[in-house]
Amino acid sequence: MPFRFPVIRVSAFLAVLAVIATAAFTTTPAGAQEEHTAATIERDSREALALLKKNSAPADKIAEDAAGILVFPKILKGGLIIGGQYGEGALFQNDTVKQYYSTAAASFGLQAGLTTFGYAVFFMNEKSLSYLDNSDGWEIGTAPNVVVVESGAAASLTTTSGRKDIYVFFFDQKGLMAGLTIEGTKITEINPD
Repeated sequence: MPFRFPVIRVSAFLAVLAVIATAAFTTTPAGAQEEHTAATIERDSREALALLKKNSAPADKIAEDAAGILVFPKILKGGLIIGGQYGEGALFQNDTVKQYYSTAAASFGLQAGLTTFGYAVFFMNEKSLSYLDNSDGWEIGTAPNVVVVESGAAASLTTTSGRKDIYVFFFDQKGLMAGLTIEGTKITEINPD
């Protein structure tokens, strides 16, 4: 007699897992929840960029030559078959915030869990930066050329290696979901208070 998974028990288990994971990521102590104001987005983005440059020599090195750096310090990604992610960040040019942006993506497939992470987008020339400025919501993967820098490959990245238009560094992943991707992510200009 073949073994059959009890569908109701598996579904119930996944539902309980989703509730527990959601509660773990959304529960904050009383008074600790901050608004997403321009000041908090800028502060969090500056801190995240400083930490990334401290922990990644290649990110620190190419930051010197970047036309702009878009930093999303904390993105929440979660899903149970249908998933999504969202975060807010700041675009820095010459250490000054030029604009604020949101990042969002949706996905469908075999997935369950929650994670938080951040990422920084290094625009290496004015042409790639102007693409962000001139698009009404940029979907990564459409254009220009984007390279996701894996931690192992980051060691070989130098300012003289074949320079691409845009480099993306992921950082600070925490949680229960594996597999970070940038493909299909939409970046949209926002105007926080």
